Amino acid sequence: MKKNIVLFVLFVLPIVAYLFFASGVNSFTKLPVITPKVADFGNWKSLDGKKVSLDKKITVLGFSGSDLLSRRGNYFNLNEKIYKRYHGFEDLQFVVLCPLGTEKEAQKLVDALKPFTDVSGWNFIFASPDEIKTFYKQLNLKGKLKDDLGTSYVYIIDKERNLRGRKEKKDYKEGYDTFHPSELSNEMLDDFKIILYEYRAALKKNHNATKQL
Repeated sequence: MKKNIVLFVLFVLPIVAYLFFASGVNSFTKLPVITPKVADFGNWKSLDGKKVSLDKKITVLGFSGSDLLSRRGNYFNLNEKIYKRYHGFEDLQFVVLCPLGTEKEAQKLVDALKPFTDVSGWNFIFASPDEIKTFYKQLNLKGKLKDDLGTSYVYIIDKERNLRGRKEKKDYKEGYDTFHPSELSNEMLDDFKIILYEYRAALKKNHNATKQL
């Protein structure tokens, strides 16, 4: 009997502990608000001419900059690590804010994704440089846009238009660098799961669980 207890402590317990922590703390925490109630998009059109809104959607938001195609590798990373896994959820949208005049470049990127991706969840919207600067400024982020009004970072905005992330000093994160696939697979995926868990838990509590999330 004692031998079995010793074997359990030495071998089974560490494995159970590992599986617990490896699964993340998504079910036991809430992702902090970095910037509350960010402004909605202006009357900006997407590639298909539709207006896109932040309201009642979980949004993964990016800023392409005027040299959009130079960051195409970043969008391929995001597409593989996050988009393809979750884009089927009705309450989720991927939005890239682009300067006016880059419509052809955005279409080329969409066309490059089409052979292996359902691109219906990608939204490229277009605004003037001043509008992009104003919108980014009100996000109140520590990071800055590049001179071409782009960044390799993407941001998570919840249905109430709160920008979410990590606020602890040692682990502060307001956005996720699409240049690094490992950051998308680890930090962003972990935080994204927390957001989805929050809404699933709320739906279940309200007896309104649906397949939307």
